[in-house]
Amino acid sequence: MSDYDLYYWPLPFRGQFVRAVLAFAGKRWTEGEIGAMSALMNGAVEDMPVPFMGPPMLIDKKADFAIAEMPAIILYLGETLDLLPSSPALRAMTMKIVNDANDVIDEITLDGGRQMWTQKSWQEFVPRLRKWMSFWEETGRRHGLTPTSGFLLGGETPGVADVVSATLWSTMTERFETLAALLEEAAPMTAALTRRVSGLPPLAKLAAKAREDYGDAYCGGQIEASLRKVVKA
Repeated sequence: MSDYDLYYWPLPFRGQFVRAVLAFAGKRWTEGEIGAMSALMNGAVEDMPVPFMGPPMLIDKKADFAIAEMPAIILYLGETLDLLPSSPALRAMTMKIVNDANDVIDEITLDGGRQMWTQKSWQEFVPRLRKWMSFWEETGRRHGLTPTSGFLLGGETPGVADVVSATLWSTMTERFETLAALLEEAAPMTAALTRRVSGLPPLAKLAAKAREDYGDAYCGGQIEASLRKVVKA
């Protein structure tokens, strides 16, 4: 029996971070039906488990608590599953990394598809994407990450920051080989960390299931089509 209900689209995008933290913690969850999620989103706010504009939305059934917005969900899981560092500074850094990951996927989808990518706009964005990648590289460097060992914020075992980071970059680069090459060039230690953490059995199993369930899909819709067109060009 699952402890959580997760409402998200059948895609390995924003909701994949929540799935990854749950999988890493050894928790079971049920994916809410799309029809039920749409009904909640389009229904009266007073009938929502928590006021939310769009998924992901998570219900902790044992605690009878619902929370939406990816960074807030990750914070809740980190707190309740004892996955966050004990140091206030490292806890804050963990949440910065989670929010940075959320910003990256917002930017790579042009704020959820408000516009479509053109070759010109993509070429102008690539230096900014490289800069985003360098944030992870420099953060890791400051905390002892090496090309073959260590974790993003130090410590002897991976934490939420590593799980979220590995999910961000592995999901993206597995579906866009050009971006895999860019990550290797711009942030080689981050690329190595991503391989090591995403290779952990629960995360590798989750990635395999995502491939089985969603195929090559990433963010879906017209924005993914425009992204694939410019990345391949």
